[in-house]
Amino acid sequence: MIPVVDPEIERYATEHSTPEPELLGALASETKESVDNPQMMVGPLEGRFLQTLVHLTGARRVLEIGMFTGYSALWMAAALPPDGRLVTCDVNPAVEAVARRHIEASPWADRIEIRMGPALDTLATLEGPFDLVFIDADKSGYRVYYEAALPLLAERGVIAVDNVLWSGRVLDPDDDSDDTRALVAFNDHVAADDRVVAVMLTLRDGLTLIRRR
Repeated sequence: MIPVVDPEIERYATEHSTPEPELLGALASETKESVDNPQMMVGPLEGRFLQTLVHLTGARRVLEIGMFTGYSALWMAAALPPDGRLVTCDVNPAVEAVARRHIEASPWADRIEIRMGPALDTLATLEGPFDLVFIDADKSGYRVYYEAALPLLAERGVIAVDNVLWSGRVLDPDDDSDDTRALVAFNDHVAADDRVVAVMLTLRDGLTLIRRR
């Protein structure tokens, strides 16, 4: 991943944010050492941001589409109240064992429910409202995930969508890869959607926050 923000700026920002807990650091290390495509994991700066978002919104119910190794789920679950609930979805059995092991060893295991299988199938079984939805899965599915999640969103809830800048490739009209074109189309769709208000942040690889009007 080519960083959108200067790596030294991101390093400085990370160093001047409260550091990740030891158990999350251990998960990050294992992800980088033993899992394919470890760059799919959100970094500590974005993890702390997501945790702060849960805290600021007072979220009690969180939905995550794209669990990977569970790093972002643990960040968010740590800010939930004891009776809070986070449902996280994934289809990749290669990362499920890593995620389950670290989640079960955490203090927040009773707040996290893992749902394996296609996310749209999982979403069809869920009842809202969710106070926060985090989308960080296959890019070609972003628009359908967004449309499926929006009816489940609480009145004052927030949808956070990762990788919306795609290492700057969304600016390249000659990049015709499926993921890039899907993200360009998704970003245009959200920007034109009069049901919502959105702000795109240059955090890590781009993060869009979306709320109802």
